[in-house]
Amino acid sequence: MTAVDITDPSTYARGIPHDVFRRMRDNEPVASLTYEGRPFWSVTRYEDLVTVTRDAATYSSARGMSNIWDLTPEQMEARRSLIDTDPPEHVRLRKLGMPAFTGRRVRDYEGTARSITGTLLDAALAEQEIDVVEAISAPLPIRVLVGILGVPAEDADLMVELTDHLVSGGAELPPDAYGNTTPLELLPFNSPAAFALFDYGRKLGEERRQNPHDDVVTALVTGMVDGDQLTEAEYANMFQLLVFAGNETTRTAISNGIRAFMDNPEELEKLHRDPDLIPNAVEEVIRYASPVLHMRRTATRDTVLHDVAISEGDKVVIWYASANFDERVFDEPLTFDVERPIRPKMISFGAQGPHHCLGAPLARLEIRILLEGIVERGLRFESTGPMVRTPSNFVNGITSLPGRLVTRS
Repeated sequence: MTAVDITDPSTYARGIPHDVFRRMRDNEPVASLTYEGRPFWSVTRYEDLVTVTRDAATYSSARGMSNIWDLTPEQMEARRSLIDTDPPEHVRLRKLGMPAFTGRRVRDYEGTARSITGTLLDAALAEQEIDVVEAISAPLPIRVLVGILGVPAEDADLMVELTDHLVSGGAELPPDAYGNTTPLELLPFNSPAAFALFDYGRKLGEERRQNPHDDVVTALVTGMVDGDQLTEAEYANMFQLLVFAGNETTRTAISNGIRAFMDNPEELEKLHRDPDLIPNAVEEVIRYASPVLHMRRTATRDTVLHDVAISEGDKVVIWYASANFDERVFDEPLTFDVERPIRPKMISFGAQGPHHCLGAPLARLEIRILLEGIVERGLRFESTGPMVRTPSNFVNGITSLPGRLVTRS
């Protein structure tokens, strides 16, 4: 259908291939493609993504896991986390993890997030010439996570380092990095950094069982719902998921959002003139960033999607990077517009349904507080050099974003 391979990580080093996805939405919204020689259905329209995301009975997250690549049964068993399960197991794990991310609990984190955000913005303003990723978007979410998980502050840089390796696939690391003794094929992203995160989380969990704190790790390892609690393996997978997803996706949204404000300074000026637009801007930043590019499902039975017959066992890949820019849903979707109505909702966190992102309230909180901090200080961002994108077909990351932070005249 196209000369551009939407599954090739190097494609995204140039940004989301919007022209390619638009042609697919227009001409073949459920398309038959291949990845590593194996077929899959590529789903690109918003309404079809909502259908797949909400129908966990037909489109399983557990049978083939959630990434486009294929895994053996042994690999799936070793790597399985909350996002790789179906009801009723998914409901069980979500109940055990949910208490840390209810609306009330997330509001409790606001003071921590506001303090961290203020410190980072003030330091960046004093420096003026910065790399936005290093100065703001990388440290903000991980420092907030470190605070609420109970990870010692001095280990924040290690958490960033490990998640960076996961995004890159860890190819730059020797197999025994971080003391890894697990076969790489049994680790998420085939990376020894995954072993390091598992090991770190396991040790912290053991310590919290003996010495409880008022933090999320303590809640996860000691919490009980209806007489049930997480096993050690389930807790370790949950810890890694929270550190990776809670850090990397918010970091990616912030990086892409600030880049959008650099390219469209009039949009940031709108927030300065009318801070009541900030809730709309939060949703627009997340839509425009589309931090997670795709998720994979596997059909549990024969079905039909957009007049296309899908057979039981078929791989179905849903592209958030396309659906968030569907012209049938969003007016002028390639335009970054902080006045864009909040409804219809962007789909970066999944449609409202069984797999709606557990950490979505925390991500929204962090982005809102960042935008409030920018407005309170009267800040503007200017680009000072070429942006470097992360070559990944899973995360729409930015590795480097040189810029200048100045106050409004």
